[in-house]
Amino acid sequence: MKLKYNVEDRLPASQLILYSVQWFVLAVAVVVTSVFVAEGTPADKLFYAQKMFAVMGIAGLVQIIWGHRLPLVVGPAAVLLVGVLSAKGAESNAIYSSIAIGGVLISLMTIGGMMRYVQRLFTPRIIVVILMLIAFTLTPTIANKLVFAPHATHDQNIFGLIFAIVGVVGMVVLNRKLRGVAKSLVIPIALIVGSVAYYAMFALPEKTASAASMESLVISDVTIDWSLIIAFVICYVALLINDIGSIESLGAMLGSDNMDKRMKRGVRVTGAMNIVAGAMGVLGPVNYSMSPGVIASTGCAARRALIPATVMLALCALSPDLVWVLTSIPNPVIGVILLFLMGTQLAASFEMLQSSKSAETFADALTLGLPLMVAMLFQMMPAGIAPAVMQPLLGNGFAMGVVTVIIMEHVINRAKR
Repeated sequence: MKLKYNVEDRLPASQLILYSVQWFVLAVAVVVTSVFVAEGTPADKLFYAQKMFAVMGIAGLVQIIWGHRLPLVVGPAAVLLVGVLSAKGAESNAIYSSIAIGGVLISLMTIGGMMRYVQRLFTPRIIVVILMLIAFTLTPTIANKLVFAPHATHDQNIFGLIFAIVGVVGMVVLNRKLRGVAKSLVIPIALIVGSVAYYAMFALPEKTASAASMESLVISDVTIDWSLIIAFVICYVALLINDIGSIESLGAMLGSDNMDKRMKRGVRVTGAMNIVAGAMGVLGPVNYSMSPGVIASTGCAARRALIPATVMLALCALSPDLVWVLTSIPNPVIGVILLFLMGTQLAASFEMLQSSKSAETFADALTLGLPLMVAMLFQMMPAGIAPAVMQPLLGNGFAMGVVTVIIMEHVINRAKR
């Protein structure tokens, strides 16, 4: 691929500012679409968002300078978002202790050649299902907690319905029409336009102070819940595959050297920063796979352009007022943007399904379809049916879907040698 700026190129000051702002806006959009997972008072939620900005900014900076050293956006892992949302009624300390333990697991995977064994386990067919599972298991949250929020008025739900139709179509059109740097601004444009339209009709939320304090900077206690840990370990295996895939695909696209070392360093940083995120009580980071599309459209692969962007992202955490503005995006707007993003994820899974020829027989197709149905069954299972000790695992549709597809692929429908 012919690029204007390669990975190690130094940019003129004007170009550095332009591309850094582009990456910053994209990183902000990635973070703010996940902060709705915060619980507690408005002040608690604001402090949660501040911690999220700090963790994602620092993780991105460390990756660019010492990790994989590639121009990849770092953001909250969607698979961990699914895990947290699926942990119905679980204690917050137990959830984020499990995230920290998952970070330890990811770090240990970089020792020796362990990652190669994990990669062998996850065939193209399983990866296709994982991509689909993230989208399918997030759908109930998108519909019932965001686009049509539980305490929303009738008029607010009407807005959600209209914006779901108009917004998604608009984002698809923009994604096709925009070129160059502007192509990466589809999500930020939707955030701004949707928020302006919403607050033109409904009152602005009341400004709140942050609950920031040294005492609440980290979780109060390490709580071990083995069922929850198992559920998150499954989520982290998917996160590992996502992380490896993002690094490898961009490295191949750019023809980068020393990819084994880059991948190990990148995954190690991801693991370490997930430990930090769990200790601070927020979602852990992962390298996002959207970066190759941004680079292809802009022609700029210079990693140095992300350094100012990640620094600015981390510095946002020091300004509660700025974070309050950035996170005051209405739930219906966030929901519709997640709807679009999950649509693009399904599109990517279908594209991979076709290119890898993963559904050539009925047995292949059943390996793809049955885990999706199993995931939705467990995702919508009413609380109280499963034993309390197993609820965090059995109530996690994503985890149960991954378990099902692994059994289908490697045991029941295992290819004959």
